[in-house]
Amino acid sequence: MSTMINEKIGDGVAVAGTVASGFEPVAEQFIENFRSRGELGASVCLTVGGEIKLDLWGGAADGKAGRAWGRDTVSIIFSCTKGATALCAHVLASRGQLDIDAPVAEIWPEFAQHGKERVTTRMMLDHSSAVPALRAAVKPDGPYDWAYMTERLAAEEPFWEPGTRNGYHGFTFGWTVGEIVRRVSGKSLGAFFQDEIARPLGLDFWIGLPEAIEPRVAPIVPYVYAANEARTPFMTALAKEPKSIPSLFFFNNGRWRSGGANSREGHAAEIGAANGITNARGLAGMYAPLANGGALNGVRLVDATTLARMGEVSMATHFDATLYIPTRFALGFMKSMDNRKRSMGATLWGEDCDSVILGAPAFGHVGAGGSLGFADPACGLSFGYTMSKMGPGILLNARGQALVDAAYRALGYRSKDAGVWLR
Repeated sequence: MSTMINEKIGDGVAVAGTVASGFEPVAEQFIENFRSRGELGASVCLTVGGEIKLDLWGGAADGKAGRAWGRDTVSIIFSCTKGATALCAHVLASRGQLDIDAPVAEIWPEFAQHGKERVTTRMMLDHSSAVPALRAAVKPDGPYDWAYMTERLAAEEPFWEPGTRNGYHGFTFGWTVGEIVRRVSGKSLGAFFQDEIARPLGLDFWIGLPEAIEPRVAPIVPYVYAANEARTPFMTALAKEPKSIPSLFFFNNGRWRSGGANSREGHAAEIGAANGITNARGLAGMYAPLANGGALNGVRLVDATTLARMGEVSMATHFDATLYIPTRFALGFMKSMDNRKRSMGATLWGEDCDSVILGAPAFGHVGAGGSLGFADPACGLSFGYTMSKMGPGILLNARGQALVDAAYRALGYRSKDAGVWLR
């Protein structure tokens, strides 16, 4: 049984939605995010066994315009988009249309340049395909020109021998994996996602936003780092090493870097690594079938074999070539990453920064600033959290992890001391 919530927190901030019995602690943490953790506007949703147990939203969708965050407010989710793009590839693999271990040159011959002949879709999914960035300057509208970006990536020299290590393909992932989806399906990435995943599941979720939805989008508010905060290895590389992988990934993005996340052209393009737009209900809804055997309410996304493969660790390292922190990836998804004692960011901003601590079987994806969507098949949990005001660090921060922690506790889990949630 669910209870309606409509709580005023002060200064015009209100939280609304529904919460089922036993999940009140998640609601309490969501409210606490506004009270003490700097939340501006956000949504959180979780399902268990495919049933919504909590669906909340609150705060401001646009602080400057005085617009409240409503039930249908959506926002850009940055790298949570990678989970949607990866899912498109897995849907094709489940249907027998894509062999993720075959060379991508069989599908995309132009990609087989400069030693990339043996790159597979698996390598693209687990960030080991060795094109985490582009070296030469991207033209201003490059990220909005699919053919231009895929041609540039096909011609790029690998940064290491493909498959031998990983470095987060923070921006390029959307075009490497997305081009495989396009060539196999005959549809653009955004169209395939809409036709085969979002629409069948009834999700308010796009990669390439229709203009009619634009008035519902909450603009992103960046986190502004103080001078004494910019001391992590990743941020040092941004400041002092312009030819490094971190700098090329972060800065060499044309107009996207200078406000693309809040522009109409940035929303309308199909950037499969970074510009998905939805809310927590959309993220939780996408992951709900994956938390429940691959199918839900008559919609099957993947078969059992594909689902099992999706959750396996495929690549892990103590030093990610892009993010300069330890990372663990499944095929297109993040696994639990406990960097509480292994990241300078955790020291600077609190232990929940630069980590994402989930159950061992869980897989999903974090977005810049702290958004998150994931599935945990062991307990039938799907989870989504989106927000408009970004937080510090590379992975989660205190707001998102507090919600995850409360959700696992509500399901009877007791400890994350081992770096994953355990009963």
